[in-house]
Amino acid sequence: MHEFSIAQSLLEIIERETLPYSGAKVTTLTLRIGKLSGVMPDALRFAFEAISTGGMAEGASLLIDEVPLKIQCNHCRKVSIADNPFLICPNCQGTDVEMIAGRELEIREIEIEDGNQGS
Repeated sequence: MHEFSIAQSLLEIIERETLPYSGAKVTTLTLRIGKLSGVMPDALRFAFEAISTGGMAEGASLLIDEVPLKIQCNHCRKVSIADNPFLICPNCQGTDVEMIAGRELEIREIEIEDGNQGS
């Protein structure tokens, strides 16, 4: 399950980004995950909770905004949300499409509570 390695990378990023705030505690981590990113949100939540125990992100809420698969047809130029991974334009049934969203894996926000100064 590669979600554990992703969770480990998230914790490393959190530690690096919160280094200037001694005593900081992460309260919320917000991610954007594309439908075709290959990441299972529930498995990532489980992995994050399991490996954050005892660290600055222990007990933090992991919020995930799931990004739908969005395509643009190179034939009819219509932008659509695709319901399946076959990348077929729902407007003209063309297969010459470009994926413009749906593979994201981004940290959108890290909310911390500064141990020295409050939130």
